[in-house]
Amino acid sequence: MILARIDGVIVSTVCHPSMHGCRTVICQPLDEQGREEGAPVLAVDPLSAGQHQRVLISTDGSNTRNYVKDQKSPLRNLILAIVDEKETA
Repeated sequence: MILARIDGVIVSTVCHPSMHGCRTVICQPLDEQGREEGAPVLAVDPLSAGQHQRVLISTDGSNTRNYVKDQKSPLRNLILAIVDEKETA
């Protein structure tokens, strides 16, 4: 699993059949201090996370393929949770 920030939504007129009806987002991986780490990745977003929210992403491709019900899907990453923000007093 990786911690990441939602940076955008992917919109496509042509895609793999397993992606129909799935919201796909651009996610920027983050390190423990919240700094950007590595290249952005695409992830299926069943939770409808908002722009700039932090999320936990599963990088287990088989889990994602099970979610979209297509074992030949090219999808690999799946958002599992939205991370709560710290409250400031």
